[in-house]
Amino acid sequence: MTTSEQTPAPGTSVTGFSVPEDEPAVVIVGSGAGGGTLAHELTAKGVPVVVLEAGPYLTHEDYTNDEWEAFNQMAWLDPRTTSGSWRIARDFPNLPAWIVKAVGGTTTHWSGATPRFKPHELRARSVYGRVDGANLLDWPISYDDLAPYYDRAEQAMGSTHVHGRPPLPANNNYKVFANGAEKAGYRFYATGPYATNAEEYDGRPASIQDGFNFQGDKNGSKWSTLVREIPRAAATGRLDLRPESQAVQITHDDQGRADAVLYLDAEGNLHRQAARLVCVAANSIETPRLLLLSGTPRFPQGLANSSGQVGRNYMRHTTGTVWGHFEQPVRMYRGETMAGLIADESVHDPDRGFVGGYYMETISLGPAFMAAFVDPGSWGPDFAALLDRYQRTAGMWIVGEDMPQESNRVSLNTTVKDEHGLPVPNVHFDDHPNDVALRDHGYASGETVLGAVGATSTHRTPPYPSTHNLGTARMSARPEDGVVDGWGRAHDVPNLFVSDGSVFTTGAAANPTLTIVALAIRQAEHIADLLSTRQL
Repeated sequence: MTTSEQTPAPGTSVTGFSVPEDEPAVVIVGSGAGGGTLAHELTAKGVPVVVLEAGPYLTHEDYTNDEWEAFNQMAWLDPRTTSGSWRIARDFPNLPAWIVKAVGGTTTHWSGATPRFKPHELRARSVYGRVDGANLLDWPISYDDLAPYYDRAEQAMGSTHVHGRPPLPANNNYKVFANGAEKAGYRFYATGPYATNAEEYDGRPASIQDGFNFQGDKNGSKWSTLVREIPRAAATGRLDLRPESQAVQITHDDQGRADAVLYLDAEGNLHRQAARLVCVAANSIETPRLLLLSGTPRFPQGLANSSGQVGRNYMRHTTGTVWGHFEQPVRMYRGETMAGLIADESVHDPDRGFVGGYYMETISLGPAFMAAFVDPGSWGPDFAALLDRYQRTAGMWIVGEDMPQESNRVSLNTTVKDEHGLPVPNVHFDDHPNDVALRDHGYASGETVLGAVGATSTHRTPPYPSTHNLGTARMSARPEDGVVDGWGRAHDVPNLFVSDGSVFTTGAAANPTLTIVALAIRQAEHIADLLSTRQL
């Protein structure tokens, strides 16, 4: 079925089940890792939901295995602005984040890595101590609270290396990586965990190792809410999924409870969906934007923002890439985009000169993306030489914990408007000195690993537009310290929940999707209990 056949008339569902707009409903904004999981879990428990998704309903038949065409097809390209000293503001000023605007959200683009948080990472303030300039805070939940939901998330997503799931086969990029890890003295390296099937599982086929993972995975072997949660929610007959429906305001009644979501359809027509409760899962940029756009005299700083923390403490993980060049071909593009990781550096060891830790993960990009990201702004013989070595290149990505800072924030840029005349989000970010120290250590470690297996040269690439957007509506035990409680429920608005990576109190070193899914499963249980006991 083509995209045009999937696209509904304005304000209508693609799933055959429709909730009248004047009937109070459970309304979920966003269909990615948090929103799609929440929709599946709630509908399975008998709760009808309306999902408002800003993007179109793209299917696997719609995807194209061409880097730039796929990027323009999937990416959230609405205008945004940047500020701060981070290199993204210079290299990609209108693209601070690389996320998807379509049903399934960024789960249709992610690499598939599923490491868990470590227990100490949920207690960063207690374990790391005071870090000057950082707004560290312990999560209001513990690892033990999350552990059973990690199990459920891993089983739902089909994470390799756990629960009896076999590992992905090693591709050439990983073989270079693993041999270098061994020679460098690392002990904890493997081809996962990844939520990409090594063999058929849960109705999804095995990976065909075609190298197209970020482009939508036409084969369907990688987990996404588009592949699993959305269809299963639809099968219950309780999902009203409305693509091309951009939420622009959450309204409230005289008691300060959310009572509706206003949204624009593909033609720019304004609709109002009455709400019994609202769950916002629009990513850590669009979620605070929606809350800030929903300010009223009762909530003058934005909805659920009496603490002033909405939009603040934006994190995007400390990242960077090390490319290694070899005498013989590596052909890193054969196989999955990310095909393995080294976990040894994901510990907290302040003797290294920073708090928190990081992973090293394999990465490969096609020639077009390599040209765009390998050394932004460069040109000439040195740049050409990097591309000439493409066949003989192996890639490694650093992903580590960055420090939450109040000044790193998403705010409304009232001088720049989108096509509907609404303020666009401005993303401000400055690296914390701890971030810089961690990244530099990661660069050096990556060079050691690649050098140990004969790299003739290495190249450091600065961070890409952010894919791990975290914070901006963080969990906190005390209302004055954050936006939501340990269930993701707004401190200020009892029937408003945040259901995505915005709730992260700190970022940890792990790729965030598994944790977002685990939190959404846990939140769905809580919401269903509140609904069944008429507390909501």
